[in-house]
Amino acid sequence: MEDLTQEEWASQLADDSNAVVLDVRTDAEVADGIIPNAIHIDIYQGQAFISEIEALDKSKNYYVYCRSGNRSGQACAIMDELGFENAYNLEGGILEWEGDLVDLS
Repeated sequence: MEDLTQEEWASQLADDSNAVVLDVRTDAEVADGIIPNAIHIDIYQGQAFISEIEALDKSKNYYVYCRSGNRSGQACAIMDELGFENAYNLEGGILEWEGDLVDLS
């Protein structure tokens, strides 16, 4: 797991053809907007979260975010334990995100 600043995360993501963006916020938070092309898996789902994460392709590079960076850090740690080699946590989360958002409401 690696913590990346907003700038590092956006720059690395833009240059990564093997990237998957993962949003681990709640449904209510996602309704306020989501980073384009992100997959949403709520970390508060407990075992269901683990099961969905385990089903993901471990050869991909995962760019993980939440509201402030705390839950996404936890998600990256879980992913590390499950054998994912590349999980990147967005420091500051979506609160500090200056890129595009898709409105799902």
